[in-house]
Amino acid sequence: MTVTSLIGSHALVTGGLATGGLRYAAETEAEVIQVFVTNPRGWALAAGRPAEDAALRASGLPVFIHTPYLVNMGSPSADTLEKSILTIRHALQRAVEIGSGGVVVHTGSAVTQSREDAMRQLHEHLLPLLDEIPEGGPDLLFEPMAGQGQMLCATVHDLGPYLEALEYHPRANVCLDTCHAFAAGHDLAAQGGMGLMLDALHAVAPGRLKLLHVNDSKDACGSKRDRHENIGAGQIGTEAFGELLRHPVAAGVPMCVETPGKADRHRDDILLLKRLRDGQSLPDDGPGSPSR
Repeated sequence: MTVTSLIGSHALVTGGLATGGLRYAAETEAEVIQVFVTNPRGWALAAGRPAEDAALRASGLPVFIHTPYLVNMGSPSADTLEKSILTIRHALQRAVEIGSGGVVVHTGSAVTQSREDAMRQLHEHLLPLLDEIPEGGPDLLFEPMAGQGQMLCATVHDLGPYLEALEYHPRANVCLDTCHAFAAGHDLAAQGGMGLMLDALHAVAPGRLKLLHVNDSKDACGSKRDRHENIGAGQIGTEAFGELLRHPVAAGVPMCVETPGKADRHRDDILLLKRLRDGQSLPDDGPGSPSR
């Protein structure tokens, strides 16, 4: 029996997590959403609004939290490290308050220090955060990056030493971004390429894939450039996303698009992915046509 993956989007939450998030989900026909609970480009930690939190929980809509872009647990800067720890702890607490199943964290960069020192830093500072998560609380979902600079984790193979540094903690799980994987060198556009990548992920981190960021790529495989494109309009192509939705490793894993544009374009991407999921025919032309 096939387990259906919920398909949705990163959501704008203007007016409040529930007010904005549920409205965005309705506009885009999202079955799951991802949200920021604080400024994604700053360190200020925003308090929740109990009424909004309660309304979001009561809706029953599955929701994930993405931490701000500044978070870097591999940074040699003591200030950045301290703020990253506080930000992740805040996001985990907010996840409990809204009933979120997971908090997405970028796997980070060593910047100017050695990879070995950065990995020791992960072990020292992330394990206590993982241990703090209450029973029934959210997982930390580590998202590999596109491979630029001194990134600690880009290909799915890099997840092996990364999770080893975290002692394969049961609350340390994975969020995979298809654009990042493609940019890091997994040729998802090749025949069978998506399946090969997912098989490799399962070999390294079996059962740990808990969220997929489903994005096409503006740039070529191996570019190390993190530039998302709408589904079927980029270098990965529609066929690969059909393969993703048929693959057993992705079965039942929630999927969120983080593609360019506003609600109307996100809705188009979601509906295209739903058609692929449900085995329906696709348009003959235009964005999302199965031209690759």
